[in-house]
Amino acid sequence: MTRTNWDVIVIGAGSAGENVADRAVQGGLSAVVIESELVGGECSYWACMPSKALLRSGLALRAAKSVGGAREAVTGELDVAAVFARRDKFTSNWNDDGQVSWLESAGIDLLRGRGRLTGKKAVRVTAADGTQLEITANHAVVVSTGSAALMPDVPGLAESRPWTSREATSAHSAPDSLLIIGCGVVGTEMATAYASFGTRVTLVTRGRLLGALEPFAGELVATGLEALGVTILSGVSPTRVRRSGDDAFVLDLDDGSEVSASELLVATGRTPVTGDIGLDSIGLTPGDWIQVDDTLRAPGFDWLYAVGDVTHRALLTHQGKYQARAAGDVIAARATGAPVRDEAWGAHVATADQAAVPQVTFTDPEVASVGLTAAAAEKAGHRIRVVDYELGQIAGASLHADRYRGRARMVVDESRQVMLGVTFVGPDVAELLHAATIAVVGEVPIDRLWHAVPAYPTMSEIWLRLLEEYGRPSA
Repeated sequence: MTRTNWDVIVIGAGSAGENVADRAVQGGLSAVVIESELVGGECSYWACMPSKALLRSGLALRAAKSVGGAREAVTGELDVAAVFARRDKFTSNWNDDGQVSWLESAGIDLLRGRGRLTGKKAVRVTAADGTQLEITANHAVVVSTGSAALMPDVPGLAESRPWTSREATSAHSAPDSLLIIGCGVVGTEMATAYASFGTRVTLVTRGRLLGALEPFAGELVATGLEALGVTILSGVSPTRVRRSGDDAFVLDLDDGSEVSASELLVATGRTPVTGDIGLDSIGLTPGDWIQVDDTLRAPGFDWLYAVGDVTHRALLTHQGKYQARAAGDVIAARATGAPVRDEAWGAHVATADQAAVPQVTFTDPEVASVGLTAAAAEKAGHRIRVVDYELGQIAGASLHADRYRGRARMVVDESRQVMLGVTFVGPDVAELLHAATIAVVGEVPIDRLWHAVPAYPTMSEIWLRLLEEYGRPSA
């Protein structure tokens, strides 16, 4: 390609980068995305899609076994090889031809290589063969380079060559045993998946499981993991990692004990991929998260934007795409002189990043949440009331699975009589989440929710039970 100038340059062709370029093009601008790996990024090949593919088969099998009649029809065990083969289809065998075709159909150009800022609206692209191309943007450069697995500073850990989320989701067979350091979403989901494959899983954590969520979520997930045979070592941290003579990983723990397994997964958080993208050329610090305002523009720059994980606002694919739509639209609006709607909940802002982020953890049971936890709401200064209800008491839940176990919580802002947050824990609660998201984002008054009648007998009847626990409005 001999072209060297576009209206918008996007560094990173993951889902957020693709979406910001798409919205810019739909707004009448030209756009190019730069990618050094696979178009589609982390979610398509090493995160969301492959991880959920690895999880789904075991969840489906256990779901069938939890319903009388279906339980008796289940005659075999999980075909682990078939699970991995199905996962391969979702990653297109790590081939991005389909994603590249989509870019072409959307009118977005692609440059293969590493993009590095060299100054205002200027980027150098270095291809795999070392050749370089200097390109410029008329209006904006968008950084969408994402995040990578964080490697804690534990002696021997990096040298031992452990798995990160990438290796865990792209493995082609299940190890006999697996140690997992970390108890967040990646750690608990991969513990669920590999335990389903018959792997002996040990989860090592210094805190409670899913610590950013409501406490009961981690408790119910811990119970579910233990039912799958997972050993949870809580309140401990690794002090050293080494390889034994049979090439197993050995963790020395700070309580004086040690544990070993044939593979080790590090799932302790994420770090921004900004170390070598030229931030220093414009006065920013390499390796830092990129701070942005609600229009996703970096303060102090009228041309620099960032979307997705690299902003550290909400490290979730759907939030990155949400940010990207706002950013692409506002770049086009600013470029063409169209009105900019940057008020809260306007078309050109990512307001939901602050207090209305939906998230599903695909463990067994699932955890689906949106908005603030009770602790976060109190910390923010809200006067709240917390309402809990056992999901297993809902008629729809009892039909969904024998001995269904789960819980729901809504956090109500008593001053405004609206919900600040909702959490569901239980089998298949992910499909309840969007109704909660609408209620939180729309700030639907509690009194009005009484008129949103859930169909019977469905699990959505949980809404009626939560409202009854809260109390019907008086005349």
